[in-house]
Amino acid sequence: MADYMSNIGCCKVDAIVTLDSKGQIVLPKDIREKAGLKPSDKLAIVCCQDSGKAEVCCLIMVKAEKLEEPVKKALEPILKEIFK
Repeated sequence: MADYMSNIGCCKVDAIVTLDSKGQIVLPKDIREKAGLKPSDKLAIVCCQDSGKAEVCCLIMVKAEKLEEPVKKALEPILKEIFK
């Protein structure tokens, strides 16, 4: 994981978006293209909070397909143990 993190061009503001009256946002075309996003792609939203505070301070969007393998690796040993 550390090697992967050192290869990320992180972190910079690439866009500012506005939440509309329905609570929706539009991702700018150049961001969608850079991320390789297509209609019907799924994004997971990860919320981060300061310790002891109720309000979320950060929202992180991750392609859902990128989470599949790490989640499987994390949960598979636990589930195997539970369902022995």
